[in-house]
Amino acid sequence: MNPFWSAVVHGLTPYVPGEQPRLANLVKLNTNENPYGPSPRVLDAVRAEAADTLRLYPDPNSDRLRAGIAAYHGLTADQVFVGNGSDEVLAHAFLALLEHELPILFPDITYSFYPVYCRLYEIAYRQIPLTESFEISVDDYLTPNGGVIFPNPNAPTGRLLALVEIEQLLAGNPDSVVVIDEAYIDFGGESAVSLVARYPQLLVIRTLSKSHALAGLRVGYAVGQAHLIEALNRVKDSFNSYPLDRLAQAGALASIEDHAHFEALCAKVVASRTRLVVAMAEIGFEVLPSAANFIFARHPAHDGAELAASLRERSIIVRHFKSPARIAPFLRITIGTDAQCDALLAVLKAIVAC
Repeated sequence: MNPFWSAVVHGLTPYVPGEQPRLANLVKLNTNENPYGPSPRVLDAVRAEAADTLRLYPDPNSDRLRAGIAAYHGLTADQVFVGNGSDEVLAHAFLALLEHELPILFPDITYSFYPVYCRLYEIAYRQIPLTESFEISVDDYLTPNGGVIFPNPNAPTGRLLALVEIEQLLAGNPDSVVVIDEAYIDFGGESAVSLVARYPQLLVIRTLSKSHALAGLRVGYAVGQAHLIEALNRVKDSFNSYPLDRLAQAGALASIEDHAHFEALCAKVVASRTRLVVAMAEIGFEVLPSAANFIFARHPAHDGAELAASLRERSIIVRHFKSPARIAPFLRITIGTDAQCDALLAVLKAIVAC
């Protein structure tokens, strides 16, 4: 044990992000990045901001960006919080809203950053098993708790919880904060943002990394009633009062305002997902229903880890999770371009034919 480390550091098992390899001719389908570029308006906005004004601090409140997000969702700016990627927004939400006496609840198969945050902030938690079909059952969350959080669609399964079920969850938890992590909602679901006005305990967290193709800018945001947003701001201003730089604020606002490009991106990914699911089923894969920009699939005759290794040998990278054991047979595969999907399918056909 390192004597210079604090006690909390000794107990941490950090989150491990998806690999970012630097290999030539790689088909990279492991980190759910958008295969298409951002709006040209984003690039213009970033170039315009790359000026002498970079010597000045950015707007600490990101007022123009928050106003743009608020207008997009039909909210007011005091109902919007922005941060350095949705992971930072999530971290602030854990500290500001989910640290209570009772344990918080989230699925046993979900975004693996959640237990990391809990250990970092010493928050008690309980993991609720998904059903046999890898779905979230709302009834399992209607029990005393210190808060509820999960992605919708869930990750890595891609399964969607309908908005009517989220409303049932909110009605059953009037005294607990419910955080809906909507990193992938734009690829096939209905956002819970429409419920914010009626439920004071609801916080919805979103990102521009996936559907807006801005993973490199690191912009995320939360929407909720003003009292929840104030709690996030108190944490932010006690930690880092300038989370978004000038380039990120300008580029994010340009992306939010170019709705046509955003819709076109999502439609292309959804069309490729539909095509890929059909093709994989034809070669024997079981693919869970997905509303995300990835699929979760297994083959009854092939080990998941071995499939991932075989693909890697052929310069195709997908994500494999060793634990929990229930999902070890599965691969999480990002939806790429049609050409990337075709390359994946060609290799998978050869592997399963052996």
